[in-house]
Amino acid sequence: MAALLAVGLTFARVAALFRSPLELYPDEAQYWLWSRTLDFGYYSKPPMIAWAIRATTALGGDSEGWVRLSAALFQGGATFVVYLIGRRLYGGAVGLAAAALYALMPGVQLSALVAATDAPLLFFLGLAILAYVALPDLQGRLRLLTAAGLGAALGLAFLSKYAAVYFLVGVAIHLAVSSRARGAWSPASILAAAAAFAVVVAPNLAWNASHDFATLHHTAANAAWSGVRLFNLSALGAFVGSQFGVFGPIPLGVLTLGVGLAVVRRRLPPADLTLLCFTLPPLAIVTAQAFISRANANWSGAAYLPGAVLAAAWLVRWRARRWLIAAIALQAAVALVVLAVVLQPAFGDRIGLANGLKRARGWAETARIVLDRAEREPGLTAIAVNNRFLFYATAYYGRDRLTEAAPLTSWLLMGEPRNQAETAAPLTAALGGRVLMVSYEGWRRAEMQADFQRASGLEIDSVWLDRHHRRRLEMFVGEGFAPRPRP
Repeated sequence: MAALLAVGLTFARVAALFRSPLELYPDEAQYWLWSRTLDFGYYSKPPMIAWAIRATTALGGDSEGWVRLSAALFQGGATFVVYLIGRRLYGGAVGLAAAALYALMPGVQLSALVAATDAPLLFFLGLAILAYVALPDLQGRLRLLTAAGLGAALGLAFLSKYAAVYFLVGVAIHLAVSSRARGAWSPASILAAAAAFAVVVAPNLAWNASHDFATLHHTAANAAWSGVRLFNLSALGAFVGSQFGVFGPIPLGVLTLGVGLAVVRRRLPPADLTLLCFTLPPLAIVTAQAFISRANANWSGAAYLPGAVLAAAWLVRWRARRWLIAAIALQAAVALVVLAVVLQPAFGDRIGLANGLKRARGWAETARIVLDRAEREPGLTAIAVNNRFLFYATAYYGRDRLTEAAPLTSWLLMGEPRNQAETAAPLTAALGGRVLMVSYEGWRRAEMQADFQRASGLEIDSVWLDRHHRRRLEMFVGEGFAPRPRP
């Protein structure tokens, strides 16, 4: 049944991906652009997402469905891994319930339909947890092989997203409180896991070392998010509320109640303790971060997989059959709505989701406008945009025309790169003879014009995204690029 669930949902998601009119979100276009030049690391993320996109697009081409395909496959695999974890710890009934709760979780449903880092992270994190819970029951060579498999899976999780560090936090807590867990780790098994992990992550560490640890610095800066008001109760409330949305109100309510009961009773079965050590740290740490600065709803994603197993185990143990059915039915209804919106975005507009869909619309038309204007301007030495979203979307949707046009570059507001687009393709004096400058939403256009000896031919255009939202472009030709010093 679990395999049928995973395969059936994956088939439905893949079908929706290839029939959806929604365009790539600019971050997805960024990952596609990375996949054109394979490497062991990139400016803001580890390399797994680029590798996965390269694999699927090599099979079928560069259309949106092939770019996003790996997300559905990874989440299908993760669903079956959830079943295996639940079956090993509690039995088949819990495993099946956990797989259903996880597969239909709103956050997982969304993750399975976009090219992003969460889907591969959760799949490989699930494999690492499965190996970890199996280890105490194994002996001899099989234990060493499982430990090595754990290290390799954890390494692949790190190559997906550095949030895999929450696994290490969970292991450290579990080993501190469980003598049985400590007894499962011999010096040989520790060495096997560490060696496999080191082999997998070494190329990415070497890449970071040769690029001034760009990915690590970006991740730290993103987490710190300077410039926001600190100790923000409204941000805390928004994040906590979002967790009921992405995890599901009933499963998260069950987790909250179960933790409260465990505190009151001061005892937990060993399997519950294991999963709680992997579930609570991401939720607690990111909740604290939301209060101190800010946090995105998916930053606690490492808790989704073990949390689904634990919620299912408690619902089955409490004989809360109606609540379990209600949870699965509610999340299935949400999953159907998500698929309907992906297939028919106009339906999403009617139910109030137009604002959330606008960043997956109008990019092909935006790229066409920019490149049409570029073709009307003789002697261009570059096209320069002032927004990373615009850069990546133009690179993807203009991929067949940019080979014949002037090179696509990024105008640097701060005088030094702040993202991958500005790092890889900055507008320089060597390219600044005659440049088509494109300002996203008119942002900083006056400053862009001031960087040239001459600026002419201002043209303003718009792309309607739906009845209420449009994207504004302001374009001009700059000659003699001579950027002013930036403060």
